[in-house]
Amino acid sequence: MIMIKITIKTLSVIILLLILIIFYLSFFGIKTDKFNDNITNKILKINKNVNLKLEKVNFLLDPYNFTVNVMTVNPKIYFEDNQLEIKSIKTNISLKALLDRQFLIDDLKILTNEIKINDAILLAKSFRNSTELFLLNRFIKDGYLTLDIKLNFDKAGNIKPDYQINGFIKKGEFKFLSQFKIKNLNFNFEINKNQYSLTEIKTELNGIKLLSQLIQINERKDLFLVKGNIATMEKNLDVEELSILLGSFLKNLDIKNIRLSTANNFSFNLNKKLKFNDLNIESQVILNQLDIRKNSLILKSYLPVFNETIKFENHKIKIKYNKKNFDINGNGKVLIDKKSDSIIYQVSKRNNKFLFDTKLNLKNKKIIIDFLDYEKKEGIDSSISIKGNFEKDNKILFDSISFKEKNNKFLVKNLNLDKDYKISSIDVLDANYLNNENLRNQFILKRNKSNYTIVGESFDATKLINTIVDGEDKNSPIFTNFNSIINIKINKTYIDKINFIKNLSGVLNFKNNEIIEAKLDSIFSNQEKINLLISINNKKEKITRLTTNYPKPLIKRYSFIKGFEDGYLNYYSVKKNGVSNSLLVIDNFKVKEVPVFAKLLSLASLQGIADLLTGEGIRFSNFEMRFSNEKKLTTIEELYAIGPAVSILMDGYIESKKTISLRGTLVPATTINRSISSIPLLGKILVGKKTGEGVFGVSFKIKGPPKDLSTTVNPIKTLTPRFITRTLEKIKKN
Repeated sequence: MIMIKITIKTLSVIILLLILIIFYLSFFGIKTDKFNDNITNKILKINKNVNLKLEKVNFLLDPYNFTVNVMTVNPKIYFEDNQLEIKSIKTNISLKALLDRQFLIDDLKILTNEIKINDAILLAKSFRNSTELFLLNRFIKDGYLTLDIKLNFDKAGNIKPDYQINGFIKKGEFKFLSQFKIKNLNFNFEINKNQYSLTEIKTELNGIKLLSQLIQINERKDLFLVKGNIATMEKNLDVEELSILLGSFLKNLDIKNIRLSTANNFSFNLNKKLKFNDLNIESQVILNQLDIRKNSLILKSYLPVFNETIKFENHKIKIKYNKKNFDINGNGKVLIDKKSDSIIYQVSKRNNKFLFDTKLNLKNKKIIIDFLDYEKKEGIDSSISIKGNFEKDNKILFDSISFKEKNNKFLVKNLNLDKDYKISSIDVLDANYLNNENLRNQFILKRNKSNYTIVGESFDATKLINTIVDGEDKNSPIFTNFNSIINIKINKTYIDKINFIKNLSGVLNFKNNEIIEAKLDSIFSNQEKINLLISINNKKEKITRLTTNYPKPLIKRYSFIKGFEDGYLNYYSVKKNGVSNSLLVIDNFKVKEVPVFAKLLSLASLQGIADLLTGEGIRFSNFEMRFSNEKKLTTIEELYAIGPAVSILMDGYIESKKTISLRGTLVPATTINRSISSIPLLGKILVGKKTGEGVFGVSFKIKGPPKDLSTTVNPIKTLTPRFITRTLEKIKKN
């Protein structure tokens, strides 16, 4: 019995002692350097280029798994000429293997202090040299790295594929191709087999602050699949730096200011040579300000308030991008002057073609369409919808342009513009509007293959006629190279605010923007006819003929002639090489007031005839003017008018809107028919009381700017042979 008790006590003491030893080894362990060489040899088997210097190693018993946890603090790793300071290394060794002195490592945990990124890359290259590690070492300029590495080994001592590497990068600095600079890069990372996760990323790319919650990288054979999100905070961006990032996209834009913030989801593939492909981006952009400077004569001609700067404010934009397609949807405010209007737009890229669809409110803009004599005043609600596409060669096709303002409407379909914004072709122009003279214009232009038709109820041609008469824009500069036939049929065509012609019909044939053939017929409201013929003869001269029994509406547009009545007009012109020679003949008409000639008659003391000119008017039996036009210069070779009261012979030149220079002879009809001397008072004024008294006529000169003419008059006793010859010719003809 006593022996049993002693045995029990002895066993109890042994068990208690074992428990205490196990407890001590489990919680405190033992430190020794006896196994340092074994551990170092194991590391050398993994990588012969790496050497490990250990202090005393702490062994901690894990009784549940029959293993021993081995940990060393502050070891040092040497590779090539570099040294890395490690915070700690931990591993588990089988208890049986330790007792058998086999020293098999089951796993390895390495925790580093902050080390330089480049040193870590060199260490990784010592395990596996690769192209991506070589390129990374070249791109990385600075930064620190902390690693928490967990490795498991098989019985042969090889690393199992379930390794895990965690850590963070601090103050990283990268540089790509001398254009892209990444500074202050900070993020956490987790690396597993074929998978990399980056979280809480903060950095600066070319001075732009970037944030990201997650970027995932999956390795597939010879490439990496990358996806994640990234955001930029609101910032005034440097235009030069932005142009580096976006490349040729901004080459035609003169951006002065840009302030925005973005949120982006992206994915792409990256091959082992760090080349991108299959890029996909989805972005939400808050564009608070964008100022673009554009010196555009086209915009200026339609928007007189345009000051060469377009401003975009408070735009919300969604962007989708991939290799084949590119979509932008946005809306916001646009300012062409100090007042804003709203705009909605969609832009898409399909292959090499950009598609656009825009709706713009234009309440606060004044709009002028000069060639249609239309003006939309500021403060009036209006909208414009534009849909079309353009290609890389800068050719633009507008599928449709729709403009609405009260009862005024314009619709354009399939309008093609070249790179200089001139019209190549147009399928439909449907116009229904009141112009600046408050005249209704209602017509449709349609294309049929290469030719056109214009049909309509009414059209105000005043602007067009004035343009032709003034010698401006004769080559239709809104077109690229117009070569078509236009058939015209308009019920009512205004030639000024009051007068109009009816049933205008005919054909216009254009070549290289010029009319080479035309035939137009119409009638005035008083049933008098007007005809226009244009043709090219065998000498390649353009022949123009205009005839009418009712010239009053055509003459009326000249402000210096008032009270024109009756007459028959015949106009004939020959044009070649930009120079036209013309003859204008008007027969049997009366003029009530010509201020310049009235002044001449007064200065010449021919007051009686002057009174006739400003009173009842003077009748002329014939008016004939030969003149030539070259660009904006009109040269009058001879202007001759003869009538019962007065005859005029004149020549000179008129430089459009600059200078008028005329000279000639003005003669009372008494020198031609002395029977006029029998008229009381008037005969005395013209020929005097006795034979030989009075004057035959006056010579005159008129010169100066159109609004400030200087007139000089000299009495003459002897008429020039030229005047006498021309007068006798007319008398004989009449």
